[in-house]
Amino acid sequence: MALTARDFIARPGRKVQLSRVRTDRTPGIKGKAGAGELLTRNADAIADAQERLYAQNQWSLLVIIQALDAAGKDSTIKHVMHGVNPQGVTVTSFKAPSHLELDHDYLWRSVVALPSRGMIGIHNRSYYEEVLVARVHPEILARQQLPDEARKGDLWARRFREINDFERYLLENGTVVLKFFLHVSKDEQRRRFLDRLDNPTKHWKFALGDVEERAFWKDYARAYEDMIEATSTRVAPWHIIPADRKWYMHLAVGSVIVETLERMKLEVPTLDAARRRELAEGRRLLGGGPAASESKLSQRRR
Repeated sequence: MALTARDFIARPGRKVQLSRVRTDRTPGIKGKAGAGELLTRNADAIADAQERLYAQNQWSLLVIIQALDAAGKDSTIKHVMHGVNPQGVTVTSFKAPSHLELDHDYLWRSVVALPSRGMIGIHNRSYYEEVLVARVHPEILARQQLPDEARKGDLWARRFREINDFERYLLENGTVVLKFFLHVSKDEQRRRFLDRLDNPTKHWKFALGDVEERAFWKDYARAYEDMIEATSTRVAPWHIIPADRKWYMHLAVGSVIVETLERMKLEVPTLDAARRRELAEGRRLLGGGPAASESKLSQRRR
């Protein structure tokens, strides 16, 4: 059993029709049996790679998770990243823009939340909201205080170009961008909403506005299709993850993250002569027996 990024990538330049992409498929794995073990294995691999990412301190990884409500964004972050040192990961959830955020360009709040070198940053929703929700609900765009000149022409095509340029800029400066669309069916979303109503421990997660958004299902589907077609690039492709089966969704996202970190060829920095001498001196000061021989070895190398 093996899951690879190729199973989910939206090929650049290809037409996207989400209605033809099954939300319950499980490529690379036959059934749920053993999925828990594989998920743990992925978590361990991510934790190990994150330590090397932090030690190397050259690259960062930005993980973007987009989806409709109840697709499983929060649970995916929880299950996939549960083994990682919290000091090496930042998670940012983007809600409706604040007054401060509306006084800046639409990429600003995402730039502020970018992971620093050596870190994994997870964005629960992202700047892609500005070509999704703002497109489905024009009144949101009206509140963005854009000058008249910025509204002329094909605003969405312009934003797609700007986003592609931004993601290329990030990669060229050491940030790998990894994008996931959690693809849930309308029936499964309804079931999850009802589960939130039936389970008192999940009442806090229920929002009437999320249910009301179901009336715009087709509009969102078209917006997502256009977005994925326009911004799935060789530099930062989209991964369309089947989300009806949460256990598989978690496994798929984790597997792609592991594969991406492995491609980054992360290594713990090798020690130069000065650093080796410093370690030897530390041993000597601590009264460590092997320090003397290590110190002599360092002197011979000089």
